Amino acid sequence: MEELYIPASMGKLFGIFQSSAESSPLIILSHGFNGCHLGNQDFADFFSAHGFHTFCLDFCGGGNGSRSDGTLLDMSVLTEAEDLNAVIDYFLPRFPTIFLWGASMGGFVSSYVAAQRPQNVQALAIEFPAYVLQDDAKKRANPDGTFPEVFSAMNTQISRKFNTEAVSFDIYDVIGGYTGDVLIQHGDQDMLVPLCYSQRAAEVFPSAELVVLPGQGHGFRGEFRAQAMERELNFFRQRSPRT
Repeated sequence: MEELYIPASMGKLFGIFQSSAESSPLIILSHGFNGCHLGNQDFADFFSAHGFHTFCLDFCGGGNGSRSDGTLLDMSVLTEAEDLNAVIDYFLPRFPTIFLWGASMGGFVSSYVAAQRPQNVQALAIEFPAYVLQDDAKKRANPDGTFPEVFSAMNTQISRKFNTEAVSFDIYDVIGGYTGDVLIQHGDQDMLVPLCYSQRAAEVFPSAELVVLPGQGHGFRGEFRAQAMERELNFFRQRSPRT
């Protein structure tokens, strides 16, 4: 296990790299809104224990627990996309096969980046991706279409920049450009990101499978979390180059 700092959108981006067999692919794990690498570390540990390299990152300004530079008021979906692109660029010379994994807003950003550079992303596994965030941002607009300078959301504050950049494109127009395989897992009791957003994404991606987890909300618990890990492990294994 190695702590790395990578130049990114607001300075240095922190992440935990775990090494496995030299010929193995790399999985880059992206956390959700106001999160950090600790929320996904069990997934990274699991994938590493089963033969993959992993990098579990903190987005710049991505959360109050982040060890990367920047603040939440500086962060947007596009700064996080810049961060993820910087991480991919950092690892590409060493790892020609890269998988992306993302949860919630990390799933949104991973989808966006994968569609930007499908030639560099072998496959994509996402959990309850927060495609709803664009509709949420639209609801925060003033009558004249502008946004408040600061807005409270999910027990923290975000900036006008976050909302303005969130509505500057349609994620469904973007993700249709990703030609690799996609695994989406989503709970049918998710009140934060309704299942219908992933159902639509499964129809837009050229090659996607949607797995619905009964009784699960925004985040998987107990046996469902373990099953999600196993399902993703098999997904990545099946799409890894054979040596």
